[in-house]
Amino acid sequence: MSIRELGLEVLATGPLALIQDLGRPGLASMGVGRSGAADRGSFRLGARLLGQSYDAAAVEVTLGGLAVRACGDVLLALTGAPAPATVNGTEVAHAASFLMRHGQTLRLAIPQAGLRTYLSVRGGVDVPAVLGSRATDVLSGLGPAPLKVGDVLPVGAPPRTFPNVELAPVRSMTAGPIVIRALLGPRADWLADPHLLAATPWTVSSRSDRVGIRLEGRALRRPEARLGQELPSEGVVRGSIQVPAGGEPVLFLADHPVTGGYPVVAVVRDADVDLAAQAVPGQALRIDLSFS
Repeated sequence: MSIRELGLEVLATGPLALIQDLGRPGLASMGVGRSGAADRGSFRLGARLLGQSYDAAAVEVTLGGLAVRACGDVLLALTGAPAPATVNGTEVAHAASFLMRHGQTLRLAIPQAGLRTYLSVRGGVDVPAVLGSRATDVLSGLGPAPLKVGDVLPVGAPPRTFPNVELAPVRSMTAGPIVIRALLGPRADWLADPHLLAATPWTVSSRSDRVGIRLEGRALRRPEARLGQELPSEGVVRGSIQVPAGGEPVLFLADHPVTGGYPVVAVVRDADVDLAAQAVPGQALRIDLSFS
């Protein structure tokens, strides 16, 4: 089988499986968000384990359940949420490269902690790019459709470089409470008591998705001077914490809109957005707020 015939046949998808890379930067002025992998650090780790650039697309798997059959011999790596994985019934390691022979089947179970697992393949998932990216944006509909049973994902030509590491040490994910660091502002004056954003014990809502994490807890009130007022739409970035009129915050993730009309009262530090993207519905979340 030639390099151009290498592929992965989808046998099961789990709740959601999407093709992702690092997205479409620089197009917000045209109304196109960046999108890309929700957990960028885990995506990049998969590429490094396979000795390839970050341009190579991978599969983002939500809550496990993916099964793929190898068309040709392929080198793979699993990163992100540590979903128990087997190849033809034999366990394979997480955050490590492994070879899957032609006709063998990889199956992912539900991770015990974390939400999104990344399946990277040496050569990348070689589907057509849209606006320079193979990322699936669930808000705009740009990019490849969500994976379905029967899809065969073509694998691109391997890079000239070779992997120089087989196993990467990674920090364990937790099913317990997580702490997200954020910087207060720019619209903190739209909260009657900004300290309550940090003081409130939040829970990740089941209504969360790649657009954003909805947080459930004590509703945050607006000051008397802001009651009945609304903002004109303004630009928002990944990690923005927006508070709608109902008072329960939304933390924007990879597929956030490029503008929003609700006040952004804080912004998550970039290093912690990946951590937030692995939060599971029902998980406790606390915001560690910096006021400068």
